[in-house]
Amino acid sequence: MVLVILFAGPVLFSLLIAVVLFLALLEFYRMGLAEQHRAEQWLSAAVGTILLAALYQQRFDLFLLLLTSSLLMIFLKVLFSPPAGDLKQAAPLLGWLALGLLYLPLLLGHLVLLRLLPAGKELIFLTLLAVMCCDTFAYFVGVKFGRRKLYPTVSPNKSCEGGIGGLLGAVTAVLLAKLIFLEQIGFTEAILLGLLLGCAGQIGDLFESLLKRACGVKDSGSIIPGHGGLLDRLDSLLFAFPVTYYTARYWFGG
Repeated sequence: MVLVILFAGPVLFSLLIAVVLFLALLEFYRMGLAEQHRAEQWLSAAVGTILLAALYQQRFDLFLLLLTSSLLMIFLKVLFSPPAGDLKQAAPLLGWLALGLLYLPLLLGHLVLLRLLPAGKELIFLTLLAVMCCDTFAYFVGVKFGRRKLYPTVSPNKSCEGGIGGLLGAVTAVLLAKLIFLEQIGFTEAILLGLLLGCAGQIGDLFESLLKRACGVKDSGSIIPGHGGLLDRLDSLLFAFPVTYYTARYWFGG
């Protein structure tokens, strides 16, 4: 991943992210729909991946056109090929297919937009470092000091103390990034950005845990042996990349 960020140009980088997105979409749909409606799963994954082309060109009007067309295409597919034997399953099917198009292409697409900013590489490294430190600090602080459950219904092992540790870890990471390779960010900005990324990363993790519990699975997939699926690795980043992009674009000018 580090080599891809360092040496891949925007086009190659976006193509690689498109591959990751396609696999993540298939994993997402498999998690919720299992072996059912395979045609709808592959169709939704394909059209969801195409959305990245519009984001790479920063054609947000084209992105909206493609997203609208994709949703209508899926709606029509389900309308004229409804779940056999039980029309009550049409609504959950449509909801899960539509959620995939909004959850993954829209959020992960911000990574492509982030790469196109003048300091795109550095900002991506900053985000990865912040999320990694957030997860690490949250784990060790939670193991050592965790007493109060953060959200036991969704993630019973996470604690409030661990969540605070995660915020401290993210702030530490952004401050280190500011000192080493992003000097244009002020200390106050670094602290606030660290807090935002710490919150976003942990919310992203909780959201994916909610989806997995709703689907009755432990891991989103098995594409990474011993580490679950792609979504298990991307969950925190999916919420963090948009935070970095919009703060860089509209707060401290990229």
